[in-house]
Amino acid sequence: MSDYDFDLFTLGGGSGGVAASRRAGALGARVALCEEQEVGGTCVHRGCVPKKLLVYGAHFRDEFEDAAGHGWSLEPPRLDWKKLQAAKARELERLEGVYGRLLKDSGVRVIRGRGRVLDAHTVEVGGQRYTARYLLVATGSHPFLPKVKGIEHVLTSDGALRLETIPRRLLIVGAGYIGVEFAGIFQALGSKVTMFFRGASVLRGFDDDVRATLSQEMRKRGVDLRPETVVADVEKRPDGTLSVLTAMGETLDVDAVLFATGRVPNTKGLGLEAAGVRLDERGAVCVDEHSRTNVESLYAVGDVTDRINLTPVAIAEGRAVAETLFNERDITLDHTGVASAVFSQPPVGAVGCTEREARAKHGEVDVYLSTFRPMKHVLSGRDERTMMKVIVERGSERVLGFHMVGADAPEIIQGLAVALKCGVTKKQLDATVGIHPTAAEEFVTMRDKRPEPEVESARELGHDARRSAD
Repeated sequence: MSDYDFDLFTLGGGSGGVAASRRAGALGARVALCEEQEVGGTCVHRGCVPKKLLVYGAHFRDEFEDAAGHGWSLEPPRLDWKKLQAAKARELERLEGVYGRLLKDSGVRVIRGRGRVLDAHTVEVGGQRYTARYLLVATGSHPFLPKVKGIEHVLTSDGALRLETIPRRLLIVGAGYIGVEFAGIFQALGSKVTMFFRGASVLRGFDDDVRATLSQEMRKRGVDLRPETVVADVEKRPDGTLSVLTAMGETLDVDAVLFATGRVPNTKGLGLEAAGVRLDERGAVCVDEHSRTNVESLYAVGDVTDRINLTPVAIAEGRAVAETLFNERDITLDHTGVASAVFSQPPVGAVGCTEREARAKHGEVDVYLSTFRPMKHVLSGRDERTMMKVIVERGSERVLGFHMVGADAPEIIQGLAVALKCGVTKKQLDATVGIHPTAAEEFVTMRDKRPEPEVESARELGHDARRSAD
C-alpha cells in the first residue's frame, strides 16, 4: 500500500495537465487534478478554440463579398454579434463537459481550487493537504501587461473574447500571433483597427517573407500598421473614449485598446521556489528533456515551462511524462520541427527553419519562393496574394523549412510537417505529382531558385545606377 494519497497530483486543468492525468489514469495510476477555473484551460476557454470560432465567424464577410463574383446575388449581410457570442459560449460549455467526463472516465479525481506546493510530495488546495508520489505543474500562462500609465483601462485577449459590443475603433498594441489574429477578426467584423508595435514588422520570429507578405495583406484590408510605436499613456475620457499617447508625442482616440504584448508563466504564488524548484528569469519552471525539474519528484509541462507554447506541444509533453512514470517507457518529446499556425486573415503556416536560421545553422541554402493570385479570386476580384516558400540545404537537398501565407495555410503545412519530420528532400518534392487545381500543388512544382542575397543586391545597385544615369 502506497504511503501517498495519489500516484500523481496535477496542478492545472489545461491541455497539458488533462492529457497527462488522463493517460496516467488509464495506465492504472491514482490521479488527482486541481483547477480553480474551467477544466480545459486557456486553449479551450480563453485562447485557441474561442478565437478560432470568431475567426470563422469573421471570415464570412469575405465569403459574402466574394460570392458576387461567382454569380450569387445577396442581400446586404448583417452580423448579430450577441448571437455569435452566445453560440461560442455554448460550445465552450459543451467542451468543458467533455473534458470533465474524459477525466472521470479515466479515474481522475478533480479537485476545485488553487493548488499550492508545500514540498516535493505535498499540495494544499483550499486548506486541505494531499500527498502524491509525483507532482505535475501544468498551470499555463497569462497575458502580460507592461507598466504603462492608464493600463487599467485596456483589454487583454481574455477580455477581447468577451466583449459585449464590437468597438468602432480598436487599437491593438503588439503584433505577435495574438495581435494579428485579433486584428483580422475585428477588422472583418467592422472595426477600424490600428496596430502599434515596437518592431519593424509583424510576427517577430517568423520568416521575413512571411512577415512582409502578411503586413502587405493586412494593409490591403485596411488595418493601419504603425511599426516602431510605443504607448506612453492611456487616458479614459468622461464619454468612455480612450486617448492613447505614444512615446513620440502622437495621440490616437479609440473606443477600446487591446494589449497583446505576450504571456508569462503562471508560477506566482504556487510555492515552487519554497519547495526548491528552479525558475528562470521570466518565472518559467526549468525542466530537462523529460520535463523533470531539479526536484526529482516534480515535473512541469506546457506554457509554464516556456519552451514551445502551443497546445499540441503541452499535450505531447504531458503524455510523455505519464508514459515515462507509469508505463516504463523512457519518452522524451522532440521539440524540433514543430509546425505553427497563425489564424490571421490571410492565415500563416510554418514548419522548420526560417531563411535566416537556415543560413546561420546550415550555411549555403537554396530558396524557392512563389507568390500568386489564388484561383478563387480570379472571379471574385479580391486583391489578395498567396506566398509559399521552401528552404533547402544546398549540399544534401534536405528541406529545412516550409512557409506559407494564404488560404488554408495551416491545413497545408500540417501535411508538410510530416514530410519535414521524415527528412524530405527537394528531389522528392519535385518527383511528387501535384493535385490540380489546388494551391498546395505549388509546393511540389517550384523549380526556380531565388538568387542569393548578394546577387540580388548587385542587381539592385546596377538598376539604381542605370536609373541615375537616365
